[in-house]
Amino acid sequence: MSNYTVESTKVETIDGAKLHTRLFKPTEEGDVKHNLVIVRVHPFSILGDCQGAGKSTGRASLTGFAEIKDVIAVCKWVCENLSSDRILLVGSSAECLMGMMIIGSVN
Repeated sequence: MSNYTVESTKVETIDGAKLHTRLFKPTEEGDVKHNLVIVRVHPFSILGDCQGAGKSTGRASLTGFAEIKDVIAVCKWVCENLSSDRILLVGSSAECLMGMMIIGSVN
């Protein structure tokens, strides 16, 4: 038996696009004050999609700025909808640069 469940949801961005995301939630409630949410930063991930990719609406960009806004929208959604006190952004290559830009943009 798996120790997590998978849920799909849509996160709306500031420009009205709907981002397809997948949530992997533990089946047992842990210590809420130690909950950590990991956001995988990858524009074409099978776990979730930035604008214009997979099941998400909107248009992809070539500059990366729209993708940064997408990740910020997901982080804000996490803060508003999940009981978490920390968000860990995980990415590689260009996504690491996006992550550094995102850290300075989230309130």
